[in-house]
Amino acid sequence: MALDPVAYQPYADPDDFIREVTDLIWVDRAIGYIRENYEPDSIVHGVLGTSVGRDEVIQGSLMRIADTPDRIGQAEDVVWEQRGDDAFLSSHLVLSIDPHTGFRSRTIANCLYRRGRMVEEWVTRDGLAIALQTGQDPDEVAAQRKFAGFTGSMTRPPKPDITRDGDSGPRPDDFRPEVEMVLEFLENVWNQRELEKVGRYWIRDLVLNDVADRTVIRPEGYRRSLLTLLRAFPGARFEWRDVQTHHAERYAGLRIAVTWRMLGVYDGMADYGPLTGSPVEVLGISQFLVQDGRLVKETRVYDDLAIRTQIIGARGDTAYEPTNIY
Repeated sequence: MALDPVAYQPYADPDDFIREVTDLIWVDRAIGYIRENYEPDSIVHGVLGTSVGRDEVIQGSLMRIADTPDRIGQAEDVVWEQRGDDAFLSSHLVLSIDPHTGFRSRTIANCLYRRGRMVEEWVTRDGLAIALQTGQDPDEVAAQRKFAGFTGSMTRPPKPDITRDGDSGPRPDDFRPEVEMVLEFLENVWNQRELEKVGRYWIRDLVLNDVADRTVIRPEGYRRSLLTLLRAFPGARFEWRDVQTHHAERYAGLRIAVTWRMLGVYDGMADYGPLTGSPVEVLGISQFLVQDGRLVKETRVYDDLAIRTQIIGARGDTAYEPTNIY
C-alpha cells in the first residue's frame, strides 16, 4: 500500500517534510506555524511527562528558542515508516550545535503525522549535555523543574508484539528479521542483564552515541555504559513501546528506531545523592544502524536531568514547579 501524498504535501516525501518543517519552526523562528502543523488536541510525551494541546508546544518551543538563540539543529537521521495509507511515524534525530561556543546536544522526536498534521509525539532530549557544557549544576537545573508524569498511551501496558503494533498503531511487516534481532538483543542484554552477549549482536568496532554527548566504542565500552545507567536502579525494567524502520543509502542503510521506557527504583548506588527508594520513569529512544545482520551504531537519547528531577522531588528539594513540561 503506497503512502498517499496527502501525508507529506507539499514536500517530496516524509524525510523532506520533517527536515523542512523543523527548520521552518526552529531555524526560521516560525513558531506560530505550530498551529498549522499540530492538531489542536495533539499529545506530546516528553521527558517530564505528557501534555495535551498545541498551545503548550508553542510556549515550550518559544522558551527553548529564546534560551539558546544561537543553537542550530540539523537532522542527523530521519527514520520514517508508514502508518496506514495517509500517515507516517518519523524518528527525527537532531544534532544541535551552537556555532559560537561549540556546545552540542542531541534530540530524538518521534512524530505521528496523519494527513500532514501532528497527532502524537514522543520526544526526548539530552539535557545533561547542555547543562554540563554551559557550566550549570545538573541538580540545580533539575530542581527548577517538575515531573508531571505520563498519561494516555504511555500508561497502558506495551503491546504484546510491537513488530506488528506499537503505541503509534499497526505497522508494516518490514525488515522483520532485523527488527526481531534488535528486540532480542534489548531483551537479553538490557532486561536480562546478559551483558556478555553484546558481542553476539554487535560488530567489534561499534559506536554508541550516549547521553552527555559521550561517544563510546567497542563492546566493553557498551557494557560499561549500560552498567552506568542501571547501577542506581539495579532492579529496573525496560518496556519496548514502539519500533520503526527505514532503509536509505544516504543514512548508510537500515536504521531501526525503538521507543522505550525504563521503570526503576532509586535504591542502588547513590549516583544522585541520598537514596530515596522512590520510583523513577525514563522515556528513551534509540536509533540503531544495522549492516549485514549486525548492529553497527546506536544513538541513545534520554534525559538524565528528568531522572534527577524525580529524585529531587521525592526528597522535597524542588524549588519551582513550572506549568509547561514540553
